[in-house]
Amino acid sequence: MTAAPARHIRARGGLHGALHRSKAFRGYALLSPALVVLFVGVVVPFLILLMMSFWTRQGFDFDTTMTTLNYARAVDEPIFGTFLLRSFWVSGIATVATVLLCYPMAYYVAFHVHRNKMLWIILITLPFWTSYLLRVFAWRVILGYEGVINASLLSMGFIEKPLAFLLYSQTAVIITLAHAWAAFAILPLYVSLEKIDRSLLEAAADLGDGPVRRFLRVTLPLSLPGVIAATFLIFIPTTGDYITPALLGGPDGAMIGNLIQLQFGAVNNWPMGAALSIILTLWIAAIALVFVFLTRRAERVVA
Repeated sequence: MTAAPARHIRARGGLHGALHRSKAFRGYALLSPALVVLFVGVVVPFLILLMMSFWTRQGFDFDTTMTTLNYARAVDEPIFGTFLLRSFWVSGIATVATVLLCYPMAYYVAFHVHRNKMLWIILITLPFWTSYLLRVFAWRVILGYEGVINASLLSMGFIEKPLAFLLYSQTAVIITLAHAWAAFAILPLYVSLEKIDRSLLEAAADLGDGPVRRFLRVTLPLSLPGVIAATFLIFIPTTGDYITPALLGGPDGAMIGNLIQLQFGAVNNWPMGAALSIILTLWIAAIALVFVFLTRRAERVVA
């Protein structure tokens, strides 16, 4: 009577022991809460958005019959392509500007600050602890027709009338995005630079390399993971940003995010907004894959 239960207990114990000894199982068990949140908060909404993109609007209601009319319209009407290309252009310029401006700051903290580095990081990122919307409004005041920049240039006699192109333009959007997302570039760049083995730089100096050659041959290639991370962290969210273009962009600075928000809001065409969102997501994914491929090839060439 007791043999069968004993075998059952040993079988369960063996399976439990095997799972407990498995590093993969322990890893997935630790990740399971985050995976659940990721699935519920990202995957499920994306699937709903994907399904909705195949619907059509019928008056004030939606026809749930699956069709590709929204995607055909997005391809046929030039306005959608114009907004998409403008978004990539503005986001790309803002991303490059942010990485170029933040790299020297991260480099200085990583290589020239020897005490209280964490304090320096906190001081650098302190302005970004304020609300994103407040920073956008601040730039609206700075770049305004009677803002700080125009008032200063007028008082010093450099210009005779205020510069109108500073506000409600692509320039204003690029400047604001570059400042607003700078913290997301500084941190991965600093981490990547801090992990570089200093003995490699000493070896390069012993072999006769000057500061510029050491930077180009050692520091820059080894810091590429941080550059890639910073690029992704800035380019992906800024491409779909709609707050900054709405407040500072004007007609010439509007981006695809504003068009998507318009479809979900005033136009009440949720299926079209969903289709534009899916198209934007696919384009960003394709650009990211191409960028990663080119970066890996460049790393092999450098190595």
